[in-house]
Amino acid sequence: MSDRLLLGHTCKMKTKDTTNTLLKLRKVMASAIYTNHPLKAIIVPSSDAHQSEYLAECDLRRSFISGFTGSAGTAVITQKEAALWTDGRYFQQAEQELDTNWILMKMGLKDTPSIEDWLCSVLPEGSYVGVNPFLYSSSSWNKMKIALEKQGHRLLETTEDLVDQVWDNQPVAPATSLVTVQENVAGKTVREKLNDLRQRMIKNGVNWLVLTALDEVAWLYNMRASDIEYNPVFFAYSVVGFNSTHLFIHQNRITDEIKNHLTNDVTVHDYDSIIPFLEQNCSSEKTWLSTNSSHAIVSAIYQIYRVTTMYSPVSMTKCVKNPTEINGMTVANNRDAVALCRYFHWMDMEVPKGNVTECSAAAKSLEFRQQEDGFVSLSFATISSSGPTGSIIHYCPNKDDDKPVKADQLYLCDSGAQYRNGTTDTTRTMHFGTPSQHEKDCFTRVLKGHIALASVVFPEGAKGFWLDTLARMHLWKAGLDYRHGTGHGVGSFLNVHEGPVGCYIGNSSRVVPFAAEVDLKPGMVITDEPGYYEDGKFGIRIENALLCKKAETQHNFDGKEFYTFESLALIPIQQKMIDRSLLTEDEISWLNAYHHRCREVVGNMLKQRGYEATFEWLMKETQPF
Repeated sequence: MSDRLLLGHTCKMKTKDTTNTLLKLRKVMASAIYTNHPLKAIIVPSSDAHQSEYLAECDLRRSFISGFTGSAGTAVITQKEAALWTDGRYFQQAEQELDTNWILMKMGLKDTPSIEDWLCSVLPEGSYVGVNPFLYSSSSWNKMKIALEKQGHRLLETTEDLVDQVWDNQPVAPATSLVTVQENVAGKTVREKLNDLRQRMIKNGVNWLVLTALDEVAWLYNMRASDIEYNPVFFAYSVVGFNSTHLFIHQNRITDEIKNHLTNDVTVHDYDSIIPFLEQNCSSEKTWLSTNSSHAIVSAIYQIYRVTTMYSPVSMTKCVKNPTEINGMTVANNRDAVALCRYFHWMDMEVPKGNVTECSAAAKSLEFRQQEDGFVSLSFATISSSGPTGSIIHYCPNKDDDKPVKADQLYLCDSGAQYRNGTTDTTRTMHFGTPSQHEKDCFTRVLKGHIALASVVFPEGAKGFWLDTLARMHLWKAGLDYRHGTGHGVGSFLNVHEGPVGCYIGNSSRVVPFAAEVDLKPGMVITDEPGYYEDGKFGIRIENALLCKKAETQHNFDGKEFYTFESLALIPIQQKMIDRSLLTEDEISWLNAYHHRCREVVGNMLKQRGYEATFEWLMKETQPF
């Protein structure tokens, strides 16, 4: 899944009339009720109080105010204008969804101003700009504050979120049931994780550690829920001290089972008491925070006592899977492969009959997954796109505008699932008729990039962005490219986008600064998903989750270890889409070896479970090329 969030209810691709909503919001801005100064502008980011990429419905403020439903973007509203910044993954979608009240700011293009530059160019002298301090990261706040002050403006905290004041029937915050993850799935107990964490704290000379990212809290406490669609997390904060551990969560969620799981090691506080707790206990002691924590959280600690890093120690530990988690991810991907092979076999039979739509196809893929042991939910809304809709990188179908899957068009399916022991994310592009030579040429160049990344051997210390060129170089040779990242981390029964690891060259300001600092290490799981898209015609993406592991090399230069990848996803790559003349012998060998693994692992599972017809389909699709 190409570094994005797709919530089922956000994939409408329709224009929303925002005139009245903006009028109401501007009245609230001018009233000064929540800032003590009338506001000339407000900034509405795509985040919640935990700086999550994935949002609950109650936190979709930027989507509500602008009508743009993509996962990444920032809305800025002045008393006269409204503008929305988003990156290349969403240009086409934003153009369709924004009404005439909005200016689309295409990030990454040389003529597009930054938010701060644009504000300084349109605001009257001495303007006040408001932001909800819980929704803006500390690093973003500081950058914006400095830029505005240089031009004589002020950035102000709002005491309430202004969008909430004009959002009638705003959904309530979810509070789903908490479940525990046992040691035979997590690989470590909560107590072991806390002990490891405190050793890191001692090394860094801090008294306290504040955790705000929801997946980090879920991982540390070996607990899951479903407060955010497709993501097994729950709304909570955690503060870890040398001698005490504190969990901030709505107390009515703590059942007897959860109490026993947490034991006396953890003191439970009400969710809303996090700021008073920090002010009373941590503000005057060395406290470790991530710069991605909200401005509200970070500013609760006196500046001289803040120890900030781009990512928390939990983030870094979590993305390196332990042996138990690696086994779980492997099992989850194998089960997912069985479901997807059954699905693509079904598509192969049904699409030529003319009875399949984008929505019915997505529903069928879910049906097959639901039959797998340990299935919990999808890990994101399925992208099921035929022909022109495939060119919208973050498209997903909706019943109001359902489209047929046609046998004479490319079909792109990007989907994933949450299993009790792992998370999956896989994309395949297929043709159920006869592809054109141009389609085959583009597909083969994407495949060559996929193989180059999947088979690379690299030295320890390498960062993900070092490898991004490998996935693009064969497209570049033909003057082609794509506007999304090449790979993102994947959680273990956690978020399908897991930082801080990634393979990016600059498409996302949210993740690039983090991924650029992180070494690739054995145990990390990262996706390999190059693509190519022609607006209004088709989209191509080939994606597997890869496990980083130690490589066996003839030499070890300077005593360094060398690493490589192993594909966890085992689903056939459609051979009729490949122009063999563009592949090297090494690439053909890789493809044949990959398909042999599909036969050995998934084929045996299909046979054991009596899926004989799908087994025969798999054998046909994986014949030596």
